[in-house]
Amino acid sequence: MKKQYLALAFTAISISVYAQNKENSNASDFHFTTIKANAITPVKNQYKSGTCWCYATLGFFESEILKSTGKTYDLSEMFVANKNYLDEAIFHTRMHGYSRFSEGGSADDALEMIKTYGIVPENVMPKPGSLVGDSLANFTEFFPGLEKYMTTIAQGNHEELSPAWQNSVQGIIDSYIGKCPQTFTYKGKQYTPKTFASSLGIDWNNYISITSFTHHPFYSSFVIEAPYKWRMKQSYNIPLNDMMKIIDDAIDAGYTIAWGGDVSEDGFTRNGLALDVDNDKISSIIGSDAARWLQLSKTERGNKIAKIGINTPEVSVTQERRQKRFDNWRMTYDHVMVIYGKAKDQKGKDFYMVKNSWGTNNKYNGTWYMSRNFIADNTIYIFLNKNAISKKMMKQIKL
Repeated sequence: MKKQYLALAFTAISISVYAQNKENSNASDFHFTTIKANAITPVKNQYKSGTCWCYATLGFFESEILKSTGKTYDLSEMFVANKNYLDEAIFHTRMHGYSRFSEGGSADDALEMIKTYGIVPENVMPKPGSLVGDSLANFTEFFPGLEKYMTTIAQGNHEELSPAWQNSVQGIIDSYIGKCPQTFTYKGKQYTPKTFASSLGIDWNNYISITSFTHHPFYSSFVIEAPYKWRMKQSYNIPLNDMMKIIDDAIDAGYTIAWGGDVSEDGFTRNGLALDVDNDKISSIIGSDAARWLQLSKTERGNKIAKIGINTPEVSVTQERRQKRFDNWRMTYDHVMVIYGKAKDQKGKDFYMVKNSWGTNNKYNGTWYMSRNFIADNTIYIFLNKNAISKKMMKQIKL
């Protein structure tokens, strides 16, 4: 089964790149050669829901199971979201509303939910979106209403909260994304969510988060100061070069990586590319000054970057640059995806192959080609199996 998925992945990439080559004769278009592509499960579409953290992390775990056992599973994002939102509501109330309550989350959330509550297959929960008359997850009515209710509860003028509010929140969640089963039958065998999680053939204690910032000591751990990190789970802090080496070594060893980072920059396109654009150099290429370039809308800048294509200049990434961008809010935590492979463009530049959760309607059937510079400059954290890390690095991290 693993070989079949790899074959499908290579076929999809080959067809996509061939189609691109055929349809576009522009010499600046990107053409990629796959160096290494690890097994992934099919790309999904989170649609109108802020659940990238859930789709990406479960997709990552599906790849982990596939690597470990050769078996393919489709795990339920809505089960994890259901459990996480109630946990988040309880925390938000305990904080009297002085915390973020939102759809977003991190890889840590998905792991914590599985370790605490278990997991179920996709088909034992209502299909995402089906309870609101849609074919994909749609939170446009669900979450704004839940947020307003939580504001009333967490920031209301109450002398004492009744126990009823948790039942109300759970009822809202269940009504929109489905009630979680206590038991279910899968392939003729009965499970609870926890026994199903235990049956999947991976050790849920093997997963760690790694980051790289200088405002905390290297080779120590800390809670990344990002709005969605409300669980306060710690990440191991290492130098940038070491973090990038871990990514490369993990891919080479057949592992995938859940990636949390910033996709708000101009160089991240909706059509499957991510470049760490040098605004000063690109403005001279298009015959404009930097100030005028930055006054263009994001869409206008994106269109010009697309025309320049392979000749788009990228910045030189340093540890200091990363830190400055994090401190001045230029680098934000706004998306989670799955790094699963490596590729090169026709100039030999290194790219990572990254599985997104925005469906397959892009040039590369749901894969994004993200330059090495972009990953180095925009990573908030990586989340992976600690067995993918070399023994030398494990010793330095003190794992």
